[in-house]
Amino acid sequence: MTGPTAALSGLSGWVQPRGPWMGRRQLVARFAGEAETATLYTASAFAGELERILARSRFHSVALTGRDPLGQAAFLAAAAQVKRPPLPMMVETDGQRPEALPGLRDAIRMVQVAPPASSGAPLERALESLAVAAQLGSEHALVLAAGARESDGALLRVVEQAHRASAGTMIVVHPAPGDIATPRDRRWTDFLERASALHDDVRLLPILDG
Repeated sequence: MTGPTAALSGLSGWVQPRGPWMGRRQLVARFAGEAETATLYTASAFAGELERILARSRFHSVALTGRDPLGQAAFLAAAAQVKRPPLPMMVETDGQRPEALPGLRDAIRMVQVAPPASSGAPLERALESLAVAAQLGSEHALVLAAGARESDGALLRVVEQAHRASAGTMIVVHPAPGDIATPRDRRWTDFLERASALHDDVRLLPILDG
């Protein structure tokens, strides 16, 4: 084999469960973790497999997900050079590799960032990823899981920081399973009012796979 390769644990259709493209039917390319059964693809084989699947079934977009998809930036860039998919591509990332985004400028439409923590270095790197995506002209979203231990104040601080990183960020807040927001839920209506004063695009949605 020549050129970059990557191990994928699957290529299949699913419904996006979170973020601004939530509810869309996507073709998901899931990069494998160390313990997962995987198939090794060359960039050319991956591009050909995407083309074959997309020709026989309709999808809204392609989702690049799984274990550290931006760690495969060279592979993804090479695949895009072989043949760009006819549909927009979204990468789901924890935001810890902002330096990988410029090399994928022409391949990725949406950068969906779900940071592993609401403070500290991981959040700072995630915010940097939003800023880089904005500079590249890519659509970009910050997905926040509002767990039972996450205070409204902490979430609002992240909203404010994301606004400073990029005013064009789509911010989607998913309440914890069992804490589903309703129009009469005072906590969430108050939170959304305060968040909307900090940033123009804040959405509150129940996650589909909670």
